[in-house]
Amino acid sequence: MYEFAVTPAVTQIRRRGVEIARVTSGSLGAELELEPGDRIMRVNGRLVRDYLDFRFQAAGETDLVIDIRKHTGEDWELNIERDETEEFGLNFEQIVPRQCANECLFCFCKGNPETARPSLFVRDEDVRLSFLYGNYTTLTSITEEEMRRVIEQRLSPQYVSVHATDLDVRAYLLGVDRQRADITVKIQQMLNAGIEIHAQVVLCPKINDGEILRRTIYDLAELHPGVRSVAIVPLGLTRYLNDERLTPVTSEFCRQTIAEVSIIQDDLRARLGTTFAFLGDEIYLRAGRAVPLRKHYGDYPQIEDGIGMVRSFANEFDALMRRLERKPLRNPESLFGTIMTGTIFAPVLTRQVERMNRRFKTRLKVVAVENEYFGGDVSVAGLLTGGDFAAARDQVRGNFAIIPRVALKSDEPVMLDGMQLEQLQDQFDVPLYAYDFATFAAAIDSDMVRARRDVIGEAA
Repeated sequence: MYEFAVTPAVTQIRRRGVEIARVTSGSLGAELELEPGDRIMRVNGRLVRDYLDFRFQAAGETDLVIDIRKHTGEDWELNIERDETEEFGLNFEQIVPRQCANECLFCFCKGNPETARPSLFVRDEDVRLSFLYGNYTTLTSITEEEMRRVIEQRLSPQYVSVHATDLDVRAYLLGVDRQRADITVKIQQMLNAGIEIHAQVVLCPKINDGEILRRTIYDLAELHPGVRSVAIVPLGLTRYLNDERLTPVTSEFCRQTIAEVSIIQDDLRARLGTTFAFLGDEIYLRAGRAVPLRKHYGDYPQIEDGIGMVRSFANEFDALMRRLERKPLRNPESLFGTIMTGTIFAPVLTRQVERMNRRFKTRLKVVAVENEYFGGDVSVAGLLTGGDFAAARDQVRGNFAIIPRVALKSDEPVMLDGMQLEQLQDQFDVPLYAYDFATFAAAIDSDMVRARRDVIGEAA
């Protein structure tokens, strides 16, 4: 799940143009005397709505006329000649997302406590963010102008929450009427223009599982290769999302889903040469089953949706073990610390860490952190909060503690409950690090404690 440093669009006045946030020293933008706060209004007479417009309209152009609204209120017209590869050196304000008009039964925004950060309540439905970050849209309210933009600017791939191709079921899940639920023409229009689509199904027991799911997968497979893949991820319920129409996902449900979808996957691999329909890692973990092998996932088309992350992690951990075989640790005893993660991933991580401990005499411990903030069946590391980690600090052993980098906001060291990493560090008696696997592996490679740097700096 991606999150952005934005506030809801309904609370902001949309000004024309796009605002410059930063100008790189010595760049073309600096030579043109552009400054933070200036707004680019037009490029070669065409209106600019955001930085995507600017980059599209300026790309490859050597002769440009750019209209600027200076932060002082002056209007400038710049006539520019440049090499087509010369960069302007400009950073822009963030895109304010278009808001979702659906009332999805399972919308995670409904599962937030009132104390959650404001940005967690932003329900975006924006084809730009789908292209940029892999955010899913339902396409139920995409306008003709937005469709033209996707096609003209080739905003490909697009990530589409389909959930069900049965229109009655889809309308029910999205809380819209049947006509709005039907996006068949829109999808075909994108495919005809060469826009690649990755689809998603949030699997809700007793609603879009079983035969509905089977039909959805095969309907989308008919559109392959334009529709490249389908991600099937389980419904997640928090203590705040308790709609009586929703049935919790159980271990037995996950085992049944694996059995049913495995048959479909085998068939589609034979027909299409790809697994095509991928089950989320959480489904395998909840079922107590091993995740598939590397070959199953191909080029990992939906890894950011939790499809293949566990397999990718296992492969990366194996690579780390091989590196350590070739270049043993000089001071393995110094690697005495605790790794904190979500309850669903903890058994996987524990097995790998115990392998390392046995082979290389390190002393790493894994702590499974309960998610008390959201409650329900939320168990993934990325939704843990500062309060959750603090509550588990008595389980920490050793000289340091590690929390998953994914638990922090993408652009600053703050967690979902608003706690800063520095505030969390104050509650621990040992240095606290926020690592992803690559950073963890690099730290291990260099004997983490010997190579220790500023704790907050590691996570920034």
